Amino acid sequence: MLSFSILSVMVTTEKSENHEFLEKSINHLEATGFEDIKADIDGYETPKSYVRKGTDFKITPDIVALKNGRKYYFEISLKSSKPRLLKTKWLFLDTLSRMNSNRFRIITTKGHYKFTDNMLEDINLTNKEPIRI
Repeated sequence: MLSFSILSVMVTTEKSENHEFLEKSINHLEATGFEDIKADIDGYETPKSYVRKGTDFKITPDIVALKNGRKYYFEISLKSSKPRLLKTKWLFLDTLSRMNSNRFRIITTKGHYKFTDNMLEDINLTNKEPIRI
């Protein structure tokens, strides 16, 4: 079994491969009125990371933005070879956002809808409707 730190690196690697979709998502958010956008890519301020106590496992949201004074956490949902880590990240961000009266949203694109729906169903977040770009 791989440690969380190695899994974290793999998800980061997958994210760098999908850099173009991340930028497209940011452009969509800017067009829909979001501001003070922080993203885990070059050219943007990196969102705050959360570290799991007792480990070096870090969770960094893909995008954090403000709209009407409310903070939104956005996660990019693209097919992943490590869905277990992605589920853990989504559950954490959903819980964090509910604790602080913020919002958590998933962004996906054509070819990844079924993967995203299955992931949300697996972790019982069926009330989340993904943003489809």
